[in-house]
Amino acid sequence: QPRPPPPAPPLAPRLSTNAALFSDQITAMLAGADVAPSQYDDYYKEMQPQVFHHDRADDHLKMPIIMRNASPALIIELSLKYESFDSSLTATGALSCLSGAKTGRSPKDKRIVDSPESNKNVWWGPVNIPLSHQSFMINRERAVDYLRTRERVFVVDAFAGHDPEYRLKIRIICSRAYHALFMNNMLIPAEGKDLDNFVPDFVIYNAGSFPANRYVDGMTSSCSIDLNLERGEMVILGTQYAGEMKKGVLTLMMYHMTNRSQLCLHSSANESTLTGESTLFFGLSGTGKTTLSADPARLLIGDDEHVWTEKGLFNVEGGCYAKCANLSQDKEPEIFNAVRFGAVVENVVLDTKRNVDYDDLSITENTRCAYPLSFIPNAKSHAVGGHPTNVILLTCDATGVLPLVSKLTREQVVYHFASGFTSKMVGTEVGVTEPTIVFSSCYGEPFLMWHPLVYSEMLADKLANHSASAWLLNTGWIGSTGKRCPLKYTRAIIDSIHNGELAKGEFVREEVFGLLFPASCPGVPTELLNPASSWADKPQFRAASAKLARAFVDNFEKKGFAKTVSKEVLAQAPTVPEGYE
Repeated sequence: QPRPPPPAPPLAPRLSTNAALFSDQITAMLAGADVAPSQYDDYYKEMQPQVFHHDRADDHLKMPIIMRNASPALIIELSLKYESFDSSLTATGALSCLSGAKTGRSPKDKRIVDSPESNKNVWWGPVNIPLSHQSFMINRERAVDYLRTRERVFVVDAFAGHDPEYRLKIRIICSRAYHALFMNNMLIPAEGKDLDNFVPDFVIYNAGSFPANRYVDGMTSSCSIDLNLERGEMVILGTQYAGEMKKGVLTLMMYHMTNRSQLCLHSSANESTLTGESTLFFGLSGTGKTTLSADPARLLIGDDEHVWTEKGLFNVEGGCYAKCANLSQDKEPEIFNAVRFGAVVENVVLDTKRNVDYDDLSITENTRCAYPLSFIPNAKSHAVGGHPTNVILLTCDATGVLPLVSKLTREQVVYHFASGFTSKMVGTEVGVTEPTIVFSSCYGEPFLMWHPLVYSEMLADKLANHSASAWLLNTGWIGSTGKRCPLKYTRAIIDSIHNGELAKGEFVREEVFGLLFPASCPGVPTELLNPASSWADKPQFRAASAKLARAFVDNFEKKGFAKTVSKEVLAQAPTVPEGYE
């Protein structure tokens, strides 16, 4: 059975020297030198004069204007001036941009370079498809060549992680102003001495406006997102969807934090203003991570990416990336009011007065807004927290058979976290136009680097070590009604979890999945807590339950989990009723 790796030493500090100033770094990158971030020191001492002399002798070399850590106001001004074909200002001052043909992530086009350093650690398969070093370098060269031909290039030097002990230095090099503002919001921009001495641990070359060469070995389309752990680089070609950069950083953290025995999680987190107790929310896009963590009665730590260390929690990001479909001030005031100057809205429709029409999803269901944490009134500026008291696994069950909320044992946590059942919501990936039942391990399978059971066992151990309670919260459909659970009921359940009332009540065991659901919950109609009560046609309910149970069992076997987990964990699998096998 996969186990968490022994702690690895922190990344070796890379010290900036007089020879390794930013201007030299960026010139070398765009001049075609294939130096990786980890090779900077040696490069500037030994290779720089020869390579620079050769490159500057080439007639084709013309360096673009470099805009490093430009202010949001300047980035917006340049976007409106030079990208007016798909950039505009909304009535509230947010920058509205289009991402072109790709309005969601392209997970089938993600590649991981198969290198000696990471080969034995990576969970190879459909999620992490191997790419040769040669193909990566060809794509890298293509991206650098494209960026060098632009009139101006944006560079964002920023940190991933609010804890200085574990944060990584990230550099983004991109040609679109919108991408620069997006990552300026999503990471923690370097300032002052941190910026003066900045030598990145990881570089993202975003040439998404230029296609990949489909004849390069390993390419299956004109889109390619390539991650090289050994070099500390990522190349984006053929997609302008900004979320690829954000999730690339999460994938990187999923690898490096686990390699240091720290638990990186696709989750949101918030904290009580009264007790300081924190809560983690796990879930894929569309399950409610961002919405539910933005609670006016609690402090927001972050909405999507966190690391649970021996000290507590820290947010990986400096901002939030919220879904905008059907957004309203009444239901989600914190997010609604964050759509203002400095924020980026993607693929939305504006009316004649430049107001965003959040109900118009004609471009994509996956409309989004990226804004800094500071735009949320109750967000923590230093986004760290203590060890969580409650951990909530969010699922959006489109079949309508799971309870709205269930209390989980340690073994159930491992089983359901490794399974990661939910319904993939429309628009979050290319081609997804209606809710689709999926099993996404750890509620973030596209971003996992190690085997899912490594993360699952680490989570279970964390829960045990810190006496945290675990819950499975269903934000999906109620019975056969075809309607999602109203947000007010979901918030009432969470309030009861936080004040301790739900844990003290009576629980009933559901017979197929073995889940313990509460007999009552303040603010929630009792008949909604038992999923069977929401189905008028009981045979249809039993058939739907059996179908989902069979899907759970098949997924666990297909991924090989059934052969590696303990018998106690395997016993948490649902029981497929007789006659439905």
